[in-house]
Amino acid sequence: MHAKTDSEDTSFAPSSPENRRPVYFVQSPSHDGEKTTTSFESTPVPGSPVGSPPHSQSSVGRHSRESSTSRFSGSIKPGSRKIDAGSGGRNNRKGGRKGLKEFDVIEEEGLLEGGDSEKGFPRRCYFPAFVVGFFVLFSFFALILWGASKPQKPRIVMRSIKFESFVVQAGSDDTGVSTDMISMNSTVKFTFRNTGTFFGVHVTSTPLVLSYSNLAFGTGSMKGFFQSRRSSKNVTVIVAADQIPLYGSGASLSTQAGMTTLPVPLNLNFTVQAKAEVLGKLVKTRFHNKIQCSIVFDSKKLNLPISLKSSCQYNP
Repeated sequence: MHAKTDSEDTSFAPSSPENRRPVYFVQSPSHDGEKTTTSFESTPVPGSPVGSPPHSQSSVGRHSRESSTSRFSGSIKPGSRKIDAGSGGRNNRKGGRKGLKEFDVIEEEGLLEGGDSEKGFPRRCYFPAFVVGFFVLFSFFALILWGASKPQKPRIVMRSIKFESFVVQAGSDDTGVSTDMISMNSTVKFTFRNTGTFFGVHVTSTPLVLSYSNLAFGTGSMKGFFQSRRSSKNVTVIVAADQIPLYGSGASLSTQAGMTTLPVPLNLNFTVQAKAEVLGKLVKTRFHNKIQCSIVFDSKKLNLPISLKSSCQYNP
């Protein structure tokens, strides 16, 4: 009979309550990507003839880890660095998580920076940009309309003047100075035509002034009116004078009967003003036409219209 070793004595010794240990298992991960090997180890049932001491269990555990390590090492290709299954795996997992977090942070920062660069126009600037753009477009459109309306000037054609009365006789002014006095009544006719294709005009005029030798003696006022686009109107204005002193200018015109027999050169001056509302009251265009007519009064043509078609000048 050979002598018993300590390990045999220990393994065949009846297990005591102090040596009882809980059942446990060791899971050995397989790194081949397909299977996971799990090895189970358990402590002997109490009262079993075979008992495992603590060091035998640890030896089995070491064997399991070594087998796992050998399998993992066998799967590594030649030339690759061997990784320890115990500490290396944990360190790699920790390092991998840390690197993944750092990568996520860098990627989020890159996304944020990319979002800022691609953001472009802030939303809070949409309304001011719309208002500015609207005013720019409106101003451009109004400028086009204003430029298109400028060449479409109204046309005025003087037609005639008719003298109903023309009397020069002696008299005195308000201060009692004796002088020749003139009284006159006439009717002036002209045609106003609005050539605008897309706007109407408001027409006014300065007083019509009839003068002799740079002395104004007859006046008349035209009533303002509105003229629609592409239309015309015949205008009649009364020009009259009542006891206007001539102060020596009408010495050659005075007669005992009060009716001069000599031709009397006269001048008629006035300015017609037209205001076009191209785009309501926002865009307006103004036209001015200064008219000067040379007239020769003949007593033989009293109450007869005198044509003015070739006797007037139009100065815009």
